[in-house]
Amino acid sequence: MSPLPVSSARLRTLALFVIVSFLLLIPCFWHRHIEAGDLGSHVYNAWLAQLIQQGRAPGLYIVRQRNNVFFDLLLLHLANLFGLTAAEKIAVSLCVLSFFWGLFFLMKAASSQPPWLLTPVIAMLAYGYVFHQGFMNYYLSLGLACIGLALLWSGRKNGLIAAALLIPVIYFAHPLGLILLLGVGTYRLLWRTLSDPQKLLLPAISLATVFAVHWLVARYHPYLVEWRETPLWRMTGADQFHVFGERYGYITLAFGILAILATAIALFQSRRTPGFWKDRRLVLELYLLSFFATALLPENLQTDPTKGWIGQLASRLTLLTAILGLCWLASLPPRSWHFLAYSAIAAVFFTFLYQDTAFFNRMENNVDKLTQQLPFGTRALASMFIPGKDRTIYLHIADRACVGHCFLVSNYEPSTSQFRIRAQQGSAVATASVDDSEDMQSGEYDVQEEDLPLKQIYQCDYRDLTRICIRDLAADEKNGRLGYHPLHNPSFTQFP
Repeated sequence: MSPLPVSSARLRTLALFVIVSFLLLIPCFWHRHIEAGDLGSHVYNAWLAQLIQQGRAPGLYIVRQRNNVFFDLLLLHLANLFGLTAAEKIAVSLCVLSFFWGLFFLMKAASSQPPWLLTPVIAMLAYGYVFHQGFMNYYLSLGLACIGLALLWSGRKNGLIAAALLIPVIYFAHPLGLILLLGVGTYRLLWRTLSDPQKLLLPAISLATVFAVHWLVARYHPYLVEWRETPLWRMTGADQFHVFGERYGYITLAFGILAILATAIALFQSRRTPGFWKDRRLVLELYLLSFFATALLPENLQTDPTKGWIGQLASRLTLLTAILGLCWLASLPPRSWHFLAYSAIAAVFFTFLYQDTAFFNRMENNVDKLTQQLPFGTRALASMFIPGKDRTIYLHIADRACVGHCFLVSNYEPSTSQFRIRAQQGSAVATASVDDSEDMQSGEYDVQEEDLPLKQIYQCDYRDLTRICIRDLAADEKNGRLGYHPLHNPSFTQFP
């Protein structure tokens, strides 16, 4: 009689897996386009890659690249099969599923219990700051790294082999995912082999390494460094829930209070339980180390003035801290009120997301109406901005709208030398200068006679930022002379 319960349990788990996956992907399909920062640029550059292969993008070329490219190639090959619109939906859905279930299984491995009651907050993190920045290669690499960590956590031979096989795939997506796998994985495996006194060496060596890197970056003059000027609490990982605008700060605060409350109650109820700290010490150590590492690393770093910045480094790395923070919450004794409280926060979070991404979708639809009228090969610049006090300024909404019609000379990817598509000097399709690309996007570019004919796509009404205009530029003017700019309209602080 025993097979029936086992089979029934597996069917229930499979059904739960399918239902959760279906619900998880709703934000990928609730609008015409997925509004996720740099994603529009990824789609536009996938179109350029198709044109390069057809010989229709003069001055652009493709280089072989070993990392930061997995998502771009996935998107390109899916586009060749199904078209760019469907490819965007499929590729992003695969990334979301990889991240969510990768983190789920890592939390299960770290806590020895499936974290079903925490699925609302895992979903929030899956659609958090990094996702809506559109850092898709980095995002995918972390999801795959979580899968690798889940496989090696027990230290079994088969798990170690499977995790090792994932190494080149994770690196192909982004090197930071590989650093997560190797760093946390090595820490975990050493933890299993060392005695209790010897385990104290691990945090000591790790902290010394972090301080050494901080000292080197701060004092090694060839580096151009920008440090993050934000409160220290933002390094806890909770800032990943602060996506657009100030109202997300309340979600961040509510989650932080709830996490502290859940921890305090668990500690009080387990104060006389032998081994409570021993079973959770590793996860807590990893979380605190990630917190200190993020706090001591710069926000932006440039190793070569002719190339792009390694941007928003600390803001990205708080996602690692958040991942380890959820592993800590998963280790606490599960309570039904955890699920109810996190579900309430998630309901507000996704309501805000729907409203804000709908705002961007209206804006993109208006750009579409303008670009559809342009003949193929029209050269344009775009300077579009997020309103209010947000960690990101530039929008890449015009990028996707230009597919099939216009060349965005302001396209930032070729000039940075960090992506597979590069621009030659004098290309009519995209600038090869990092500084010019930055000025074009920020509306500070001085138009040259040789640039013409050239058009400007911009937000022409600061009272309605979804209203988009296009105009012909003239020589010796700044491309952002007209239209909305957050520095020129500082009183505009909210989404419409």
